[in-house]
Amino acid sequence: MAGSFITVACPDCENEQIVFEKPSNEVSCAVCGHTLVTPTGGIGAVEGEVVDVVEDRTTDPLA
Repeated sequence: MAGSFITVACPDCENEQIVFEKPSNEVSCAVCGHTLVTPTGGIGAVEGEVVDVVEDRTTDPLA
């Protein structure tokens, strides 16, 4: 079950938050509460802008 952590910019307040790209629960912005990522059973539906991939576990040979 490989996955990456991504930095997402909130479309409402522009707060940048690190989230898991395959969430099992809805992830809200810690500042304003806007939904950032919604679970879909795989890679989540991201509502903000993906700014960066913090940790890419899909290419790690030990993952």
